[in-house]
Amino acid sequence: MKIFLDTANLESIRMYNDMGLLDGITTNPTLLSKEGGDPHKTMKEIVSIINGDVSLEVVATEYDVMLEEGRRLHKYGDNVVVKYPMTADGLKACKALTAEGIPVNVTLVFSPNQAILAAKAGAKYLSPFIGRLDDIGEDGLHLIREIKQILSNYNFGTQILVASVRHPVHVVEAAKIGADVVTLPPSVLGKMLKHPLTDIGLKNFLADWKKLKTENPNIRI
Repeated sequence: MKIFLDTANLESIRMYNDMGLLDGITTNPTLLSKEGGDPHKTMKEIVSIINGDVSLEVVATEYDVMLEEGRRLHKYGDNVVVKYPMTADGLKACKALTAEGIPVNVTLVFSPNQAILAAKAGAKYLSPFIGRLDDIGEDGLHLIREIKQILSNYNFGTQILVASVRHPVHVVEAAKIGADVVTLPPSVLGKMLKHPLTDIGLKNFLADWKKLKTENPNIRI
């Protein structure tokens, strides 16, 4: 399973990319707004840092403008994936841009029906928002299971990009289902790195090594 970071924070992107953990980035207008500054400069910087796919989202809602904006965003780099919303105009733009060889991520997917249509339109990725479904009392992971089963029946080539991830359990369960990609905020990725027994084990190892060096001053690693 590929791991994308869902952020526009350059510091977090650089840090986790340097660890070798990132396969791509997803952004949206909300994330760019949180960082402030010139969003176009931020998007260009992200594209230059990451070797994998970077999803950049349009803000237009009408077909002609969406198409124009998508083409403009793709000029930032060959690794740009244009993100379109799951709307009629969004699907139409997805089909047109895909025909031009520009990959598309259809976002804001909340049902199996929407997933089928995104795949039919030629999306490289479709992004179900599991956390938002959980928020309204539905089972977001069940949606991933349904989409996985549907896509496996056919030769769409569309990848499931699990979005709106709220905690590490979402990541594990999505991986068990067989989702292609999970995109998560830096806070969740940070939690995945941590376990109290790891911290305790490291503390004990270092304490024992310090004791050993005290008893044998000339010892070296």
